[in-house]
Amino acid sequence: MADARATVQPGLWNMLRAAAVGAALFLAACASGPRIVPEAERPAPVTRPVPVAPRPIQPGLPQDVERHRIALLVPLSGPNAGVGRSLQNATQLAVLDTRSDAMRITTYDTGAAGGAAAAAQQAIADGNRLILGPLLAEEARDVAPIARRARVPVLSFSNDASVAGNGTYILGYVPAQSIERVVNYATRSGIKDFAGLIPTGLYGERASTALLRTVEDAGGRVLALETYDGRPGSMASAVAKISRSPFQAILIAGSTDGAVTAAPLIRRSATGKTARLLGTELWNTDSAIGGKAALGGAWFASVPDNYYRQYASKYRARFGAAPYRMSTLGYDAVLLTVRIARDWRPGDEFPAARLTEREGFAGLDGAFRLGRDGVAERALEVQEIRGGTTATVSPAPPNFNGN
Repeated sequence: MADARATVQPGLWNMLRAAAVGAALFLAACASGPRIVPEAERPAPVTRPVPVAPRPIQPGLPQDVERHRIALLVPLSGPNAGVGRSLQNATQLAVLDTRSDAMRITTYDTGAAGGAAAAAQQAIADGNRLILGPLLAEEARDVAPIARRARVPVLSFSNDASVAGNGTYILGYVPAQSIERVVNYATRSGIKDFAGLIPTGLYGERASTALLRTVEDAGGRVLALETYDGRPGSMASAVAKISRSPFQAILIAGSTDGAVTAAPLIRRSATGKTARLLGTELWNTDSAIGGKAALGGAWFASVPDNYYRQYASKYRARFGAAPYRMSTLGYDAVLLTVRIARDWRPGDEFPAARLTEREGFAGLDGAFRLGRDGVAERALEVQEIRGGTTATVSPAPPNFNGN
């Protein structure tokens, strides 16, 4: 029998042999069964990270959703920059003293281009829900409609009662209140006949109105009322006219500089030798008033100074300069806000109804409360200038309980 390989070509023979070997291996695998790979030996599945879109960068200030957003509108440039900086420092000091980390106060310069209106618009766009400031009455008039549309209350540092109302409140020392306080103290001391030496302008108009109304209500009489301005001889002419009438007390409704000029003229007149000099809240802005000998024996009504001296010392130590007297308005505005913030959830509208609570608030300047007309009513004391200093002759009530 012939060898089969003799009839098969060599290349074909190799192919047949390879196929036979492959078949044998397949049958062997089938005979032994498939190999189960343990789970521990299996490779971990490959996962790809899910792409996360980057957070968009928003214009303006970072959104702070865990703290109350409050705007401070004061002049940091221009002629009133010193007052504005002192108010800003006072708010910072109040935040530190109260250890309040629930508020974020951002300052906006009302002295910059666009004025107070532009500052208010930016403050509201940044998400602030309460405005402290601005300083001046005309600025408060510009800010009021902008804030009202956004339902953001305004606590202005102005003393002009005409700008208060409809969501705008004024914290400034209203002259009518100080005049009422000192006149009532004078009438209780036996004085019935009054005169008035009043500066021209809006402040003088309101001072004269307050004097006439208060004296009438107290059962007294205003026997003479004259105005003066900055022209040479104006003060002397006004005093000469007043001296034609008898009076027991004369209200000098202006700065201490004007009062120092007027006092010797009054004393030289026949009717003014023993008259009591009366002043307004403006006198308390002069830290050296106690040393003005020409005003010895004068009475004036103002906010208490009990805590101001301690505040001024702390302010001076921190900021290296003396504060403006009215900077306490900024400090007390923060105290008021801290108290109300206990019931104010960050991001919500400020609970403006809390501002007019009858018991009022306490601050460096004593007790005060905001009426429904938006004007701050203050508990005032009467001081007397004597011996190179001032002494309290009628203390301010500590609160409004019972009133």
